[in-house]
Amino acid sequence: MASPMRSLFTDPARYVRSFRLFLANSTEHQCMQEFMERELPAVIASIGNEKSTINILSVGGGAGEIDLLILSKVQARYPGVTINNDVIEPSADQIFKYKERVAETSSVENVKFTWHEETAYEYESRMNAEKKSKKWDFIHMIQMLYYVKDVPATIRYFHSLLETQAKLLIILVSGNSGWETLWKKYSSSLPLDDLCSYVSSDDIKKMLDSAGLKYQVHELPSYMDITSCFIEGNKDGELLLDFLTETCEFSKTAPPELKRQVMEELRKPECSEKRDGKVLFNNNLSAIVIEP
Repeated sequence: MASPMRSLFTDPARYVRSFRLFLANSTEHQCMQEFMERELPAVIASIGNEKSTINILSVGGGAGEIDLLILSKVQARYPGVTINNDVIEPSADQIFKYKERVAETSSVENVKFTWHEETAYEYESRMNAEKKSKKWDFIHMIQMLYYVKDVPATIRYFHSLLETQAKLLIILVSGNSGWETLWKKYSSSLPLDDLCSYVSSDDIKKMLDSAGLKYQVHELPSYMDITSCFIEGNKDGELLLDFLTETCEFSKTAPPELKRQVMEELRKPECSEKRDGKVLFNNNLSAIVIEP
């Protein structure tokens, strides 16, 4: 009998709700912001040397929250320099929110924004068809490599677009996170579709090593409060479980034995720690900075 379980991506509205709840319950954005404050200035220290214009490519820019923080750091390092900021983002809704955010930000007069409503693969195909290969001073791919079909090919392509002083920044879940444990154990039981693949910083490091590329890794500690997942019938808990398993209505559609195992796994120290009566899921990220 076919399982009633289906991928969370088959219900975009529910996916967005679960994602927003994940952001509200986790230190995801805070740990990235900390990285941008502390480490990014050194990463971008030479990308714009002697340039009158800096070209930045955001792959999977989402609603622009982290992008604008990155731009503020580039502006601080290179005051008054013109910045071309191109954004690849397949979701029209996210682009709309990004444009709203830009409209409310006063400090971006010297930034020229161009949005491409397409996937990374569509962008690559279009550039190849148009025989264009624009070079970039800084490319970043934040929490988006789960949504590409061929991860090594995607990294290879965007890496090939780097200028000589440029950097490619990838941020995604760490190999020591709870995600890694959960995914490696249960991905074969979950209704993954073609829209999402499980990949962590460990996988990326192997790919970069085999390609002989130079890189540095920064670990970004983060957690997500999943206490509500263990309260039967709690709506927020059900949404967070959907996000953790990438399954629509996981708590209602998963076979009882699978649900029991996943709930047990989530409590284990490999996935979460208990603190002040809360269950905090290990949401650690890695920031990987790749040289040209």
